[in-house]
Amino acid sequence: MRFDLKHLSNPADVLLVYEGKFTPETTKSVLQLAERNIDSIKDDAVIKRKVFNVLVECLQNVVKHGEMIEHPTTDQVPALMIGREQDHYTIISGNAIAAKNVGNLKSRIDKINQLDKNGLKDMYKVIMRDNTVSEKGGAGLGLIDMARKSGGQLSYDFSDIDRNYSYFSLKTTISRQIK
Repeated sequence: MRFDLKHLSNPADVLLVYEGKFTPETTKSVLQLAERNIDSIKDDAVIKRKVFNVLVECLQNVVKHGEMIEHPTTDQVPALMIGREQDHYTIISGNAIAAKNVGNLKSRIDKINQLDKNGLKDMYKVIMRDNTVSEKGGAGLGLIDMARKSGGQLSYDFSDIDRNYSYFSLKTTISRQIK
């Protein structure tokens, strides 16, 4: 099951949708467009900064950790969506990942979702102190940072593509109210 923004009642509530290959050029363009769209909204600057920071983390996850499938179907291409509702923003990203990485990623997100604000802060510090970097250049801080910025749990889904790949969807919501 892939998350989508079809539940939004008003098309104006969709701030950005991009589906396709994320090259450095498209990533830069997506960020510029998203920043312009977010800046045009009359929400608090702190909230808009959180939305943009989570968006950047989502893009980095797609670019750094996504796998390219040779002939993807529509449901298998990398995607990024931002929507705004009355009380929150929704950021959804999706990309193919190696099937062998699903279990590890699922357990990392589940662990992050079990932590409160202080637990996330402590986990972040431990990773920074241990300086653990994966083979793809990430230290695992992005997901923690997304949970910290959103103040809520990360929702996710994995859909099998074939025996080698799964499609990973990640949904983050950010309150439009300052907490």
